Amino acid sequence: MILVMLTVIGLMLGSFAGASIWRIRARQLVEDEADGEEIDKVELKKLKKVSAHTIKDDRSQCLHCGHQLAWYDLIPLFSWASLAGKCRYCHKPIGWFEPVIELVTASFFVISYVCWPTPLTMLTAQVELGLWLVTGFGLIILFFYDARWFLLPNKIMFPVIGVAAASALLQISTAPDILHTFISAVIGCAILSGLYFVLYIASKGAWIGFGDIKLGLALALSLADWRLALLTLFLANIIGCIIVLPTMAVKKLTRYSRVPFGPMMIAGWFIAGLWGEALINWYMNIPLGL
Repeated sequence: MILVMLTVIGLMLGSFAGASIWRIRARQLVEDEADGEEIDKVELKKLKKVSAHTIKDDRSQCLHCGHQLAWYDLIPLFSWASLAGKCRYCHKPIGWFEPVIELVTASFFVISYVCWPTPLTMLTAQVELGLWLVTGFGLIILFFYDARWFLLPNKIMFPVIGVAAASALLQISTAPDILHTFISAVIGCAILSGLYFVLYIASKGAWIGFGDIKLGLALALSLADWRLALLTLFLANIIGCIIVLPTMAVKKLTRYSRVPFGPMMIAGWFIAGLWGEALINWYMNIPLGL
């Protein structure tokens, strides 16, 4: 029953996340245009009516025809599958973006519960899991937003940092050695956020964006452990190599191409948070002769 409940909640929140991503993007374009920044005029024309509509009453509508969607158009996965991935009203393709977010969010909720590294018999462990799920929900929005537009919006980033800070405070206050856990969390922030800050200053923003610095802070606070923060950094770079090197080999990317690093950091956080202790123990037990 818990798994079914988490699946349903994950699908519903995933649907909300997908709609929120488009709304945030639409409003971002409107704000950038008002500030005189250079923007994609075609994208703005497509999304401007969405922004104007959602600012008033926040109702979902088709990105192509602008028709307001009914409740039966918004049932996670089912509506998309029953309509063969097309709008009910204009019959244009909806695309894969929304159903993938719904599936990812539901999978994140279920996997996190099943693979949570500590027993959930204590209230503190249950609260930690709850904060992890809330943090992860925000990170899923950031994951897809950054992957599509190379940007980590503050509207989502700051709340995620706040929830992650609450998680760190809980872990520190309930730890057997409060000082040790606090120092570990601070070192973790230095590893994941401080390192990127140094790279940002050294390159004057050419190598890495400031959003990655804030994201590193959120991830480090959520983990509250310097070893897991270091593992997240390591995994993010490994995942980046796995993705980038093959695409460079087939010349889909060049050394000058922009690559969003946020999704890789978030993927590393997910692995480190659930299986980090097991991975560290496995590594530490490898015979030196190997």
